[in-house]
Amino acid sequence: MGKKTGERAVSRRPRKADLRDRIMEFLTKEYRQAFNYKQVAHAIGVDNAYRDDVINMLDALAAADDIMEVSLGKYKALSNRGTESEGIFVRRKNGRNAVLIDDEEILVTERNSLHALNGDRVRVIVSAETRGQEPEARVVEIIEKKDQTFVGTLKVERNYAFVVTDSKFLAADIVIPRNKLKGGRSGDKVVAVITEWRADENNPRGEVLDVLGRKGDNNAEMHAILAEFGLPYRYPSNVEEAALKIDAGISPKEVARREDFRGITTFTIDPRDAKDFDDALSIRTLANGNVEVGVHIADVTHYVEPNTIIDKEARKRATSVYLVDRTIPMLPEHLSNGICSLRPDEEKLTFSAIFEIDPSRAEVVASRVGRTVIRSDRRFTYEEAQQIIETGKGDYARELKTLNDIARKMRRRRMERGAVDFDRTEVRFEIDEKGFPVDIYFKESQDAHKLIEEFMLLANITVATLIGKPGKGKKAKTFVYRVHDNPDPEKLEGLARIAANFGFRLKTEGSVKDMNKSLNRLLHDVKGRGEENMLTILAMRCMAKAKYSVDNVGHYGLALPFYTHFTSPIRRYPDMMVHRLLARYADGGRSADEKATEKQCLHSTEMEITAAKAEMASIRYKQVEYMSTRLGEMFEGVISGVNGWGFYVELDDNKCEGLVPIRDLEDDYYELDEKNYRIVGVNTRKKYTVGDRVKVIVARTDLEKKQLDFSLVADRGIPPQGRKARKGRQAPEKKPRRRRG
Repeated sequence: MGKKTGERAVSRRPRKADLRDRIMEFLTKEYRQAFNYKQVAHAIGVDNAYRDDVINMLDALAAADDIMEVSLGKYKALSNRGTESEGIFVRRKNGRNAVLIDDEEILVTERNSLHALNGDRVRVIVSAETRGQEPEARVVEIIEKKDQTFVGTLKVERNYAFVVTDSKFLAADIVIPRNKLKGGRSGDKVVAVITEWRADENNPRGEVLDVLGRKGDNNAEMHAILAEFGLPYRYPSNVEEAALKIDAGISPKEVARREDFRGITTFTIDPRDAKDFDDALSIRTLANGNVEVGVHIADVTHYVEPNTIIDKEARKRATSVYLVDRTIPMLPEHLSNGICSLRPDEEKLTFSAIFEIDPSRAEVVASRVGRTVIRSDRRFTYEEAQQIIETGKGDYARELKTLNDIARKMRRRRMERGAVDFDRTEVRFEIDEKGFPVDIYFKESQDAHKLIEEFMLLANITVATLIGKPGKGKKAKTFVYRVHDNPDPEKLEGLARIAANFGFRLKTEGSVKDMNKSLNRLLHDVKGRGEENMLTILAMRCMAKAKYSVDNVGHYGLALPFYTHFTSPIRRYPDMMVHRLLARYADGGRSADEKATEKQCLHSTEMEITAAKAEMASIRYKQVEYMSTRLGEMFEGVISGVNGWGFYVELDDNKCEGLVPIRDLEDDYYELDEKNYRIVGVNTRKKYTVGDRVKVIVARTDLEKKQLDFSLVADRGIPPQGRKARKGRQAPEKKPRRRRG
């Protein structure tokens, strides 16, 4: 952003002509970027009291076509285009293609696209802007093609074959020569790549890279989800073979280099279907009455050396991926479920954070971090540990009670410090032997979960502080932090306005502690209310995305100055990086290369986001699959969102979410009232608002698109007259879809 035109904010109301000139001067100077009214006011030095004047002037300038409103509430100067620029091509299935240049999207018609694909870097000529007309761009060169594959269903006819893609970014089907099918048959789910797209042809040509299986088969569909997001669905055989050559290697010499915890009570607490146990807790009472708690983490980096074939594969994957019915591990199973997993009654090498804790106050008296060896006495599932905590009966009941008491006090203190408490219900599925979902249940966070969470947080905080705050006169060395920036002020103010409509107050200014306490109050008070889902989602959207970085800006959500990820090296590569840096610095090593470390942090963040999208896609697929057997059944739910197509309803029974399309509301013509999160009938003024309770019938399911449609039910329990619960999607076309020109 440019510098302010004045040394300080103007304390009196600026004249209109002066305000106009200063806004135009600033936006013209910073013509490459778009700004909201707050940024403009700050840049030109207008006092907060007169920001409404800035808003009005920006609206007036945009209405006069002197500046552009490039998106809701964001403005930029008109540029004198007609020259070449570079940008990223954005292809959309609806034909609204664009090129992204300096955060501005400029329309590109298909005839001017050179058949660029989504994500390609392109050189374009942008038409000079004229008043009242949207600027357009013409692609003149594809500078850099993005590597990408497409997932879809193969159709094989007598004279040709084609792939009907599942992609959101490609409207045309891919024509496949008969000698490029790789054994695929009509109805197979396949991965394909585009090899050629001639300027005079409507459809690209390509070849099949892999046949995933028959459409509708569970394995094929889960692999298709992974392939859709560019995630691996098989482990390379050479990496598996390299892992099999590694043995546990717990020799007397190695044990002598470590602190020995094999004789101290130690156990793991994990989900019932977990196989990779990467953390364990040890506990013993010291002579002074304090409690020593060890947070022991699988010492993966003892076995995985940097730049080996196993390390390179883990670095590329960056994370394990958790779909509804399977885990796609970051490390080969011989390591993740075998050598490194902290299984009971087996000696294991660990990297540990050890704490001396005053149990009465749950305060850490002393701590240390180092390599250890343990032997777990017991493997608990969360359900088993929870039952023992509640009843006081069972294995290690006293130890679990002590740990739970300490964890509760630490959690209470964390909330008082200002940490945000997002505690959303997680959906889980009961799957039959064919992978079909037969039931849906909810995972709720209980004391056993929170116990583990608190001690993992404590270990992560301790490790981050150890490196990030080395002491007076010492410079912090390069490290991997888990950072979380402050929330978007505009989104927070928007949340406050919406919450006020439901009678809730939310602080949007003041200290982080006070704002977060206010947010926690809102999240607590909204529990069980119809608007709970909407306000919780909106609150989460206010938050910045947590990421990995060498630049430590702190962690807003946890209200912490130092935080990292140390506790899950079996499934997260950043944790492996942290382990290596800890060992390096403990041995007196020099600071790691900052640029190389940040590059891997960026990659790990991107892979984490991609893995989360794949997980959500698998959940969505199973929800639609589950509801496909319930066509015509009636459910109660809450309106969870609205858009121009209709409103979404989340069902009470199973948290499945589906759309009630506006086109099916035949009693009136409805329009979206985006500001108030509702749709409104033009004639009847009837409103459907987020948070309203409704009854719906399951009308349509589409597994390919992972879409679920509902029909609204009238007060007497039947669909309004004239509306029919339509059947599922239509039969696919026989010929390949042609791209619209």
